[in-house]
Amino acid sequence: MRRFKMTALLAAAAVLLSVFLGGCRAPATAGQEGQHRIFFVVKSTETEFWKSVFAGANAARAEYNAELTLYGPDTEEDYDTQNAMIAQAVEEGAEAIVFSAISYTENAAAIDAAAEAGVRIVVIDSDVDSDQVDVRIGTDNIQAGRITGAAVLDTDDPSLNVGIVNFALGSRNGQEREQGLREVLQGDDRVQEMITVNVAATQEAAEEGARRLLEEHPEIDTLVGLNEPLAVGTGLAVSDGGLTGKVRVIGFDTNVQCVDMMREGVFSALIAQNPYAMGYLGVEYAVSLLEGKKYDAESWVDTSTTIVTPDNMFTPEGQKALFPFG
Repeated sequence: MRRFKMTALLAAAAVLLSVFLGGCRAPATAGQEGQHRIFFVVKSTETEFWKSVFAGANAARAEYNAELTLYGPDTEEDYDTQNAMIAQAVEEGAEAIVFSAISYTENAAAIDAAAEAGVRIVVIDSDVDSDQVDVRIGTDNIQAGRITGAAVLDTDDPSLNVGIVNFALGSRNGQEREQGLREVLQGDDRVQEMITVNVAATQEAAEEGARRLLEEHPEIDTLVGLNEPLAVGTGLAVSDGGLTGKVRVIGFDTNVQCVDMMREGVFSALIAQNPYAMGYLGVEYAVSLLEGKKYDAESWVDTSTTIVTPDNMFTPEGQKALFPFG
């Protein structure tokens, strides 16, 4: 019974969000005279992170009276489908595309083509190698990696052997998070080794990768999963492997499974982003671009990152970070 106590919070949110999640494409909101046509092309429509992004976007859609269409592939490795979705959005009359890149390099040409067709480009969450982007919104991933490193080091253990479960090498997010993480860990003499495995961004791949790390390197005493499905898979590798209390787990992002595993002692910390703000600001900035405002695309509009631990998870601040639906 204990595992299901907190699911009602996200279950209620899921009902509200279900209108967005009809397969890989959600229907546009009904168009009205004078509405701006904004398309979201993101990495996924399945995880709690993206459901929260969509909740924020829908709130802003209502606030700014925009027409909103949401696209996302089935997996967070399928940049080819993302490219096709960008082209489809242009064909369907998008005035602005709010985009989160699966691949920093492989999505660039499609974004360039959309911009050349007159579409304004807002990047959220994950960057793309294009000088046609108008504004960038999301987590400072290098700094978030440093925060993750601080969570790893928040222990009295005299030595640390750290396993890092990261996602595809083509994603700028994962590489920047690991960069910040390693920067902090390398500055502490207690850290004996850091070993990375790169896996597909799924719970199953992360669980397999974490188990392989633990089998090949039994000295590992701390595991880090660098996004939501990787955090879940890494946590399950420890809990199902009977290693709770022996191997610490730090997770990036959060969902009900992560929260439950924190309550059960699996996670020492969760690094919570603010996906709701990314969705809301994505629409807000798209509308302002279409109304003539300009931004410095070289700097990020930084959304918040919070460390949630067993000590603060039930505080108002901790609950807001864990369940960021508005």
